[in-house]
Amino acid sequence: MNAALSRSRVAPVLLGLGTLAAFIALMQVLVVTGVLNKFIVPPPSDVALAFERVIVEEQIVERFMLTMRECISAAALLAIFGISIGTLLHKFNILRQATETWVAAAAAAPTVLMYPLFMVIFGRSATTIIMMGFVAGLPAVILKTIEGLSGTRHVLMNVGRSFKLSPWQIFWKIQLPSALPTIFTGFKLGLIFALINVVGVEFLINFGGLGQLINDLAERYDLAGTYAAICFVILVSVCFFVVVEWIERWLTRAA
Repeated sequence: MNAALSRSRVAPVLLGLGTLAAFIALMQVLVVTGVLNKFIVPPPSDVALAFERVIVEEQIVERFMLTMRECISAAALLAIFGISIGTLLHKFNILRQATETWVAAAAAAPTVLMYPLFMVIFGRSATTIIMMGFVAGLPAVILKTIEGLSGTRHVLMNVGRSFKLSPWQIFWKIQLPSALPTIFTGFKLGLIFALINVVGVEFLINFGGLGQLINDLAERYDLAGTYAAICFVILVSVCFFVVVEWIERWLTRAA
């Protein structure tokens, strides 16, 4: 029976939904019984009722689409520049040795603190938010691209050379398809950092999107509305990762 459940596609979804429902019910009980302060954590029932108000009164669709556009722009930059730079560092070993440590250090740096500098360069605009998301996610994509390309099995490379493939053909037909799973892992990690920074900078500079909405509702001490807006941020993340996983499956089959 355990084997059947592990192969089922429905069981994990049901387990996830059941866990979420149990968590929401637990939070409701804790708030109602006073274990959690309702002036800090609103009851989930109030959050659910706030959804309609936030959608109708706070222009949630426009804000949602703005944050989505910023995230898509940051993701496109990550895919183009992150994979390209990672490939370049893998190709030229001396360049990799000179910079890889710095790239790894940048992955752990609190880049969100750089937003005043980006505002000086790009102004108080969506460009600042996009570039902050891009810079935050770039190191993860670069590092995992290097890891994926470096992990290509030597026997596959030797087979390509035995067929007299050019270095360019070996890269496109052997190295890149072999590295795709690792590259997508890095891309998803980069997206996590990018999404956090996009919403965080929207919140900090109070400029459009769901981050500004959370800021506005928090300043009004509308706790239920604030948590409802946070749920919309989670929805953005879910949408992104569903699309990325679909693209990954499509490219893996095509490769």
